[in-house]
Amino acid sequence: MRPIPIVFHLGPLQVHTYGIGLALTFWFSLWYMRRRFDTIGLPSEWLNKAFLWVVAASIIGARAVHVIANLSYYRTDVGGIFTVWHGGLSSFGGLLLGVPTGVWFKRKYLPELGTIAALDIAAPVLMAAWTMGRLFGPQVMIDGGGHPTGAWYGMRYACTVGKYGCMPNGISVREIPVPLFQAAECLVIFLILRWIEERTGRRPVGVVLAAFGAFWGVARFTDEFFWLARPRLWDAVEVTGIAMAVAGWATMAWLFRRGSRNRAAPPGGGTGEGDLGAAPGGDGGGEPAVVSAGGPDTTT
Repeated sequence: MRPIPIVFHLGPLQVHTYGIGLALTFWFSLWYMRRRFDTIGLPSEWLNKAFLWVVAASIIGARAVHVIANLSYYRTDVGGIFTVWHGGLSSFGGLLLGVPTGVWFKRKYLPELGTIAALDIAAPVLMAAWTMGRLFGPQVMIDGGGHPTGAWYGMRYACTVGKYGCMPNGISVREIPVPLFQAAECLVIFLILRWIEERTGRRPVGVVLAAFGAFWGVARFTDEFFWLARPRLWDAVEVTGIAMAVAGWATMAWLFRRGSRNRAAPPGGGTGEGDLGAAPGGDGGGEPAVVSAGGPDTTT
């Protein structure tokens, strides 16, 4: 199977398939985030104001972390630092700048919504967007595949000549279609997060966010260890994935244990977690932790 074209022309204009995929993914993220806020009964107009800033911060953070992780390569190709249409965006880097930017806008335009509660709402959106993004991003970029393979599901990708596994014609040997596998992983995690939402009503606050870290951390580690990393152990993505997974699972266990203890407490010693106001665990900053102003989100 030949690779999907990574570039095409509209008259004199050169259009990169990867860029179109990213644009569609970001648009979908905005649409789905607004839909979830509207379904819950929270204002969503402010998301339009935050959108371009979050996108810009995410791309800058994703590219910066990728370049730092591959600094030895970019020292000899400084101009390549800016060729984002060839791929090379770190999902961890995107979160590193994108999330704080979104939180800043949330605090400015919707301060009554707790930060952790807001991230609970956003976590499934991220997984849904990454499901779409893996298909329309890495799958159609240069060097999008993983380790060479002789398996029936191997695919060929456009590649950088001289890179391991790249033939002189700029097409790779058959490689593991990692973006397709990652899209499937993200879809499964999205469905798990939605199931957790339905079962818990996003209570206790932070449980969906913790589950996001727990499952996605495991997925990122396994992706890198089995399909991407050379050598297989231990690169920064693997270490970060393990740390995220451990933190996520530990936080879920702590939240549910605390919730069980609170339910067993005698009447009159309430914890405030049944309120829509200042529920403990909102974000530790004293701001209200509105979680479900209109009941559990039923968006699919």
